[in-house]
Amino acid sequence: MNIAIIAAIAYGILVIVGGVIRYSKAGSKISLISSSISGLLLIVSGIVQLMGKNWGLVFTAVIATILVITFIIRLVKTRKIMPAGLMILTGITAVAVMVYQIS
Repeated sequence: MNIAIIAAIAYGILVIVGGVIRYSKAGSKISLISSSISGLLLIVSGIVQLMGKNWGLVFTAVIATILVITFIIRLVKTRKIMPAGLMILTGITAVAVMVYQIS
């Protein structure tokens, strides 16, 4: 198991947990649904990588990039570092790992 698989699955779990926390604090069903979908897609792409399919790397990088852009927009709107700043940093790290593994 390489670092890209671990990064994809860990980021997916972090996204899901973040959505659950947001739902429990603010009652945001949109956050719960979108984080569950995004997190599950990241976990599935990690499993696909584990099965030896290289398109899982690209899929993870695309999803993580979309999430980074989403959290940058949220950071600009709210001006709150948590949780957007944390998710931006972890997302950029995940994208960097995927790009490194692709090349």
